[in-house]
Amino acid sequence: MNLRNVAIIAHVDHGKTTLVDQLLAQSGVFRANEATTERAMDSNDQEKERGITILAKCTSVLWNGEAGETRINIIDTPGHADFGGEVERILGMVDGCVILVDAEEGVMPQTKFVLTKALKMGLRPILCINKVDRAHADPDRVHNETFDLFAAIGATDEQLDFPHIYASGRNGWATLDLNQPNDNLAPLFDLIVRHVPPPKVQDNRDKPFQILNVLIESDPFLGRILTGRIESGKAVPGMAIKALDRNGKEIERGRITKVLAFRGLKRQPLDEGSEAGDIVAIAGMSKATVADTLCALDVTEALPAQPIDPPTISMTVSVNDSPLAGREGDKVQSRVIRDRLLKEAEANVAIRVTTTEGGDAYEVAGRGELQLGVLIENMRREGFEVSISRPRVVYQEGENGERLEPIEDVMIDVDDEFTGVVIEKLSARKGELKDMGPSGAGKTRIQLSCPSRSLIGYQGEFLTDTRGSGVLNRVFSHY
Repeated sequence: MNLRNVAIIAHVDHGKTTLVDQLLAQSGVFRANEATTERAMDSNDQEKERGITILAKCTSVLWNGEAGETRINIIDTPGHADFGGEVERILGMVDGCVILVDAEEGVMPQTKFVLTKALKMGLRPILCINKVDRAHADPDRVHNETFDLFAAIGATDEQLDFPHIYASGRNGWATLDLNQPNDNLAPLFDLIVRHVPPPKVQDNRDKPFQILNVLIESDPFLGRILTGRIESGKAVPGMAIKALDRNGKEIERGRITKVLAFRGLKRQPLDEGSEAGDIVAIAGMSKATVADTLCALDVTEALPAQPIDPPTISMTVSVNDSPLAGREGDKVQSRVIRDRLLKEAEANVAIRVTTTEGGDAYEVAGRGELQLGVLIENMRREGFEVSISRPRVVYQEGENGERLEPIEDVMIDVDDEFTGVVIEKLSARKGELKDMGPSGAGKTRIQLSCPSRSLIGYQGEFLTDTRGSGVLNRVFSHY
């Protein structure tokens, strides 16, 4: 069967998960009378409440189009910069990607971040200009902006020759030409099958089994489940395998207890296993984690794994020793808190946990306030009670021994009347104005470069200054 592996990447709120909903519905994954939820891929409680994607998830659909029957593995990725660690790893597992850009907002900081990662991996993206039915949509401007971004990042001639398609993810239609309206997503499916190459592993089917772990989760029945793309050989239940770390050192040996394939929103066990090129989840290992290679016993070299960007913000987590201790949660011991934090750091490579000098508290470093906030809220719901310090910036040492701090690119969309107060506040916080211009319908877009430490705690003040109408986006730039 034809196979395609594709990731959907974009800035936050440009409609990735909503588009995946429609792709699932139109490929016949759901029965006609089946009850479905909105944004079905956002299965985690906090994802539903916050309306954002936190963890990347896989699904697959069967499409019977112009090239015959094809299985398309689709990966829905998060948009926030704080969860960028997920996106970086996922791009190594796919052969192509669809980059979504909002037809009104245009290119945003996270669009640039995910596109840079995709081009560096050598992928040839498909541009999907989404939400073209919005009131102030300007698809032509957005197309030109995206082309300029490709060129600015240093795309090759082959990557610059990207196909584009117009879509409305919520209403479930796509078209190659805006003058020819359409009522389904068939053109997008056909474009993916036409433009994304099949996995380059046809010659590897007879070689020994190898797979690089990209995602990890735990299941109460199956234990630890590791997801990745089979690079060579075949995964069969009952097979003896071993795990190697990045440097090729053996971590453990074990047997595959289950090979699970993604079929729609469900995972189905495959009795006869799966071949090279397919994305599968494997159960049976107890120590292997993200970026490790699972392989046959006679393999000695690990598969290359992507280096992960360093964390920029940290906080100290310690036992709650206030007079009100023990009223909210029941998990209050230092040992239990430590185990929970280490478990988080294992599944999420963008988080780093270290023990402080006294040994009674733990320093947790991550990509941003939102990522650390999601971790604290998850722990609170699980019954943990901890005390937490103010967030601090993680400094690095330069070549000549000087101390370097993280600088972020900030992009702000505000109503014209509030531009003065926003620029004044950020200039006082050491922000440098890079660019400023109208962004349609009485709004101004401001681009600045700011130190991370001066942005801690600014979000609330910003919403007050702009009466809740401003949108602030930030992404790590450099040290």
